[in-house]
Amino acid sequence: MKILQLTNKPPWPPRDGGAIAILNLTTGFAGCGNQVTVLAMNTRKHHINPDDLPANLRQTADFRYVEVPAVLSPAGILTNLFFSKEPYTAVRFIADNFRGELIKLLNENTFDIIQLEGAYLCPYIPDIRQNSKALVALRAHNIESEIWDRHAAAAKGWKKWYFSNLSRRIRDFEEKWMNHYDLLIPITGRDGDQFNASGNQKPVMVIPGGIDFSVMDRSSMEAENTLFHIGSLDWLPNQEGLLWFVDHCWDKIRQQIPGLTFRIAGRNAPEWLIARLNRPGIDYCGEVPDAGSFIRSNGIMVVPLFSGSGMRIKIIEGMSLGKAIVTTTTGAEGIAVTDRENIMLADDPVSFIQKTENLLQDKAMSLKMGDNALEFARIHYDHLHLAEKLTGFYQQYSK
Repeated sequence: MKILQLTNKPPWPPRDGGAIAILNLTTGFAGCGNQVTVLAMNTRKHHINPDDLPANLRQTADFRYVEVPAVLSPAGILTNLFFSKEPYTAVRFIADNFRGELIKLLNENTFDIIQLEGAYLCPYIPDIRQNSKALVALRAHNIESEIWDRHAAAAKGWKKWYFSNLSRRIRDFEEKWMNHYDLLIPITGRDGDQFNASGNQKPVMVIPGGIDFSVMDRSSMEAENTLFHIGSLDWLPNQEGLLWFVDHCWDKIRQQIPGLTFRIAGRNAPEWLIARLNRPGIDYCGEVPDAGSFIRSNGIMVVPLFSGSGMRIKIIEGMSLGKAIVTTTTGAEGIAVTDRENIMLADDPVSFIQKTENLLQDKAMSLKMGDNALEFARIHYDHLHLAEKLTGFYQQYSK
């Protein structure tokens, strides 16, 4: 099949869960014999030099980029707040030059499937309809309004008001574009149920984010007895979760295990967050050159999350590298894990501390859980298997 993926950020390098989910499906599609084109917004936040794209990826798909700043600014937020009813998180991805490149691409090619990587690409559906007969699939990485509902529930003061307002706008946006696509590809079964309850009437195929096991370096590396976290540090759920862990759990864990180090890696951490993480035993590493090496060289992965939606690809990445992981039920949403078998689940400081300490103090338990996590990831999240499954679904409905 000829598949066009539209994305509002470059999928390479795969620095965050969204990029990993997009890129691994691109390579999975290609591995199944599909011809894949990717039209990506090259945003200021995730900006890349297209010439840096590795040669092997150039052979996998036709990657094209359009310069779309998509900046977040106080002036833009205020202007949107008082002079628009659309969510600011969506309108910053509406760009005439991207629309022009899309229309040009559609007029030069005949695609079977046009896959939107996220709801914020929906405003381009009318342009697709006018210039292509391809089926339009919405790959819903999460439910955006739910993310901001959870932010609002945890916030106070003016932030609570603004997040509630934004969540309402996003929900209106989601309802506006409901069923304008032909096929819905949620990333979790839970999200699929939510879409159906909200009025989705289109065929659904749940396809989680996958892992390309062929590039996962599982060579032996002695892991230090540390805690670690890796993720985008400009993402509000990661910021909130890390501060919760640092404020409520870290000092008590370190009292029981003196000399323990907690290593934190991620890109775009604001200065205020770095300052809050400046505590004894915490090693802020910033953006690391090789996420896989960072994960393998450290011990227990902690993912304290209380907001967000969809699924956490970084948890799947950690499992695929055989790591024992402690997270919350929110962090594990959309991943059919079993507590104490292939992951540790904890939602309050007492249980989070206890389960983390158990793994740190019992090496055999930690290794066993990591082995179980790896086996779980192999069975459920191989990108080729998922791409084959989705390709078959598309072929059922292709004109």
